[in-house]
Amino acid sequence: MAKYNNFTLDTDADGIVLLTVDVPNQTMNVWTPEFISEFDTFIDDFNSNEDMKGLVITSGKSNAFLAGADLEMMSKNSSLTDGEITKQDFEDAMVLQRAFRKMENGGHTVRQMQREGKKAKPCAAAIEGLALGGGLEVCLATHHRVVADNPKIKLGLPEVMVGLLPGAGGTQRSMRLMGLQASAMLCTQGKPLDPNKAKAQGLVHEVVEPGKTVEAAKAWVKENAKGVLAPWDVKGFKIPGGGGAMNPKSVQFFMASGAMALQQTKRNYPAVEAILSCLYEGSIVPIDTALAIEVKYIMKLMSGPTSKNMIRTLFLNKNAAEKGAGRPEGIPQQDIKKVGVLGCGLMGAGIAHVTAKAGMEVISLDRNMEEAQKAIAYSQKILDKKVKRGRMTQEKADAFLARITPTDNYDMLKDVDLIIEAVFERPDVKADVIKKTEAVIGKDVIFATNTSTLPIGGLAKHSSRPEQYIGMHFFSPVDKMPLLEIIPHDGTGDLALAVAMDYNKKIRKTPIVVKDVRGFFTNQVFPPYINEAALMVTEGVSMALIENCAANLGLPIGPLAVSDDTTLKLGYDIMKSTQEEMGDKYVPTGAEEFIENMVTKWDRGGRRLGAGFYNYDKDGKRLNLWEGMTEHYPLAEEQPSPEEVSQRLLYSLVAPSARTFAEGVVPDPQSADLGAIFGLGFPPYTGGPLSYIDTIGLDAYVATADMLAQRHGARFTPPQMVRDMAKKGQTFYADSTPSSKRVYTRSGLNRMLEVEVVKIANAMGIAASVDDLKADTVSKILTAQAGKRAA
Repeated sequence: MAKYNNFTLDTDADGIVLLTVDVPNQTMNVWTPEFISEFDTFIDDFNSNEDMKGLVITSGKSNAFLAGADLEMMSKNSSLTDGEITKQDFEDAMVLQRAFRKMENGGHTVRQMQREGKKAKPCAAAIEGLALGGGLEVCLATHHRVVADNPKIKLGLPEVMVGLLPGAGGTQRSMRLMGLQASAMLCTQGKPLDPNKAKAQGLVHEVVEPGKTVEAAKAWVKENAKGVLAPWDVKGFKIPGGGGAMNPKSVQFFMASGAMALQQTKRNYPAVEAILSCLYEGSIVPIDTALAIEVKYIMKLMSGPTSKNMIRTLFLNKNAAEKGAGRPEGIPQQDIKKVGVLGCGLMGAGIAHVTAKAGMEVISLDRNMEEAQKAIAYSQKILDKKVKRGRMTQEKADAFLARITPTDNYDMLKDVDLIIEAVFERPDVKADVIKKTEAVIGKDVIFATNTSTLPIGGLAKHSSRPEQYIGMHFFSPVDKMPLLEIIPHDGTGDLALAVAMDYNKKIRKTPIVVKDVRGFFTNQVFPPYINEAALMVTEGVSMALIENCAANLGLPIGPLAVSDDTTLKLGYDIMKSTQEEMGDKYVPTGAEEFIENMVTKWDRGGRRLGAGFYNYDKDGKRLNLWEGMTEHYPLAEEQPSPEEVSQRLLYSLVAPSARTFAEGVVPDPQSADLGAIFGLGFPPYTGGPLSYIDTIGLDAYVATADMLAQRHGARFTPPQMVRDMAKKGQTFYADSTPSSKRVYTRSGLNRMLEVEVVKIANAMGIAASVDDLKADTVSKILTAQAGKRAA
């Protein structure tokens, strides 16, 4: 028997082969090109070898059965470009499809099976862990599927989440097993099923005691040793619930599903339309033709920008960031067991909740016990809902709450491993708690402050150990929002950054490390978007038009609604404090008077305050847009086109994202894209604002941004760095450091240092940019500085 690198084979006395998948150098089994080639070779051998009577496929890794395709390898190796799919590309993509089909039909043709009585050797899957994407598709191509009775096991086809569709039979076999509607939901939503739900929907056959799947699978194979056929290879097979172009039920389904898809995706996610097309076309033709149709559609998706951008940002870069891509080297992993959270308001209580959820003990401190108890109340409310819905036992909920200890006594912090402060956004209040906390905590404990705008370096001046002081900007509600901004100041040490990263890994947020400037990344990008919508209102643009254009772009909520949710009052307070602190350096946005009027004159400070751009009922439910706005800002007789409004909204997010990157606020394109999507809800199908610019081309972006700047203001003007890149034909991602290799310096960001060097160089008359920064530039700067000192 041949030896394979990606799986082992063991044949028992009954001739049943146990194929145990164990892909080398992978923490989880995934389909790699070598694995696909070996599997194809084995199936040919299996079908022709009379000593092999049947097959059971299982996993040699304890964490999962098979997780699907290796997206990182797909991303690196993909040479497909839009409209350039060759016959060889198609043939290469069909290799796995054909291997699965040969396993399923024994290498026989439909004629041989239906007219000559040929059958395939029985094949079964023994599933003890998650099976997603290509992992589930190989199971669907077997004749029998046995799953362990473990609710943590997930079975699904999530390819749509990265802009693709199941490309190894997933759409066609799930449809033929579950019916059109259930298959469409499985493929277009990407949500996995647990074993019992999968069995109820016909996706698997048996759910057995954990550890017994191989035994049960072998028993079924032995009982069917004379040969089997897949249901769709039996003459007269019909799709459950009906299928095809002429069946009244399927016609009704396709009409409704197409309309629903348009409503949900606004045509921004081509994968959803492609999946529905696969189901429609595949339901009309035999399985072999249907499988080729599926490959045609996945090749089309892979050749387009949407899937490439989504794979890069939502999978590769996201995973790299969450694994600690920016963590300083040489510092051992820190074991964080107990965390002190200062402040039990909405943010502090949320931080306490996610910390306890991660299994850490929490000391929640506030100025009195009544305030401190709010941390318990916050978690209690969330846990009660889970218990009521059967998603958590009362015993586990009680254990969860027991990990949170409310207190008003600073001495309770004496043995914590990390401090996270979330008190009022006032430097004097933060300075007071820093002093009181440092008086009792251990000398090596890292102190993190949660702030949305206050510069970390300014707050660190109140610390006796500034090298251990760092910013951690959470987003509200903390238990739901996935992003965490980590902000080292100039004096932050590597240990503080490492601890922040290690804590983040436990609470499972998506982190980005950003420069210590007012507003950091997200609060430099978000306000221009809100202000742009406000300015359009003052120009007489319909509020309904603004909100609908945002929805069509794929933004989760319109700018006026999100202004209400975050409260205009908060925006007003931040605006005022920024004006006071910056003085003459403050650059007006043009929306100041409008925001002040909304808050102070018209008493419409936001949802929490009962009124804003929208009206609300007594329970805070959003009702309708405020009709009274037109009394202050009458509607323009000629409204702009939806395309114009959409462009202004989109570029109001893209322009500051490009600027923050050019200024070194974020160290790389990955951080900007992750921050915009997971912190601000930037449309995921774009891959993020910098991915969007790459997709349309930097020259096209510069031209459009200049046009918008000319019409609406300098806020849209592209930075010089982007102009220079456009002239050179460069892109943000062409030469960017792979996210898995990023390492930050002591101050946190290499690129920030480069940006500062370039600023000094330009000030001295030395032509330089970040992209052509060379050692001789640094040498010139040092020589010039030395000359100045000598003079």
